[in-house]
Amino acid sequence: MSGLALCMKGRGCRVTGSDLAPNEYTLRLERAGVPVFYGHAAENLGDADTVVVTSAVKESNAELCAARERGLPVFGRAELLARIAEGYAHTVAVAGCHGKTTATAMCAHVLDECAGSCSAHIGGIDRDFGNFRDAGKTYFVTEACEYKANFLKLSPETAVVLNTDADHLETYGSEEALFAAYAAFARSAQAAVVCGEDRIAAAVSGALTFGLSGRCDVGAENVRASAGKYSFQLRIRGETAAHVVLNVYGKHNICNALAAAAVAVRYGYPPALIAAGLQKFRGIARRFERLGKINGAPLIADYAHHPREIAAALAAAKGLCEGRLFVVFQPHTYSRTKLLFRSFVSVLAPVEHLVLYKTYPAREYFDAEGSALTLAQALPNSLYVERVRELEIYLRCSLRAGDMALILGAGDIYYAARQIVRG
Repeated sequence: MSGLALCMKGRGCRVTGSDLAPNEYTLRLERAGVPVFYGHAAENLGDADTVVVTSAVKESNAELCAARERGLPVFGRAELLARIAEGYAHTVAVAGCHGKTTATAMCAHVLDECAGSCSAHIGGIDRDFGNFRDAGKTYFVTEACEYKANFLKLSPETAVVLNTDADHLETYGSEEALFAAYAAFARSAQAAVVCGEDRIAAAVSGALTFGLSGRCDVGAENVRASAGKYSFQLRIRGETAAHVVLNVYGKHNICNALAAAAVAVRYGYPPALIAAGLQKFRGIARRFERLGKINGAPLIADYAHHPREIAAALAAAKGLCEGRLFVVFQPHTYSRTKLLFRSFVSVLAPVEHLVLYKTYPAREYFDAEGSALTLAQALPNSLYVERVRELEIYLRCSLRAGDMALILGAGDIYYAARQIVRG
């Protein structure tokens, strides 16, 4: 939403907005001259003539109700995004249950290097591009969110599907329905770039595939790790093409990089430029981000909030941690925790030093079956906390030099961790 607000302001529109509380996105908007109201009230509309809402906003929202009463045009976030995308010659939309933000940003860097410019709408804050970059009308790269099937409102020239894991089952009802939506998204574009190791590849004929297996069109060989970061030889249609060095942590980012590379291959760009673009990508906020140290132990924040993402973050942390690994996890929404409960228990059970922080409800009401406390009760190795001060005392009394604290979750745990680091 904040990226779209920056886009519209850059195009000469007068933009205001509202959110429940200050965060890095609202503060960036305020620095850019966009007034932001905290809390939702009808008077926040002012004299606006158009209203844009995220799918998380309920129909009972005071501002949305006031907009409808006044007969104002109301657009969903995805609808505005689709209209913006229409203004570019080539639109690339990146979907997937995991890695969307990183792969979108990587793709933007690659196309920027290859074509000389690339506009981008990113779901997190890229260290160089922010979360919206306006750089000409040739290429536009954006995330395509599967929540409430929003990605089906886009009409990209190139659709990218990173993976099709189970998530947002409260929206789709079943993993099969979610998969069908991903397949429909991929088929709706002029060209599709899909993971050859995901079942989506069999459902989308003629797609360009990427992945670590030798049967993929775009792949990696001679993979090497150095201090948690990876390098590899880029393989295109069976031929070694270029040496790629990544400047972000985690083996899972190889597949994100291959997705971005495959997009550039689809547009016919040379391997050397693809490799240069990938090397320039320096990361996204909240994606294995170093926040500081406590007692000499680094605090690393990661957005992981799905069991498979947690597993990837744990693997990356274990490769870097010299001493004990402390993990703080905040579940994101009661429904996700409830529906994937066994998977959460499975991935977190081996963690020796585990803290469960109170659930971030987002758009949902309390459900005891999907609460962080219920999850903690199923994990005897865990400590449950509800307050920032409790978490701070635990970390300051437990951590020592050589240890690492991994802070996981898509909610407000990130701000709690930053507050703790600041002391």
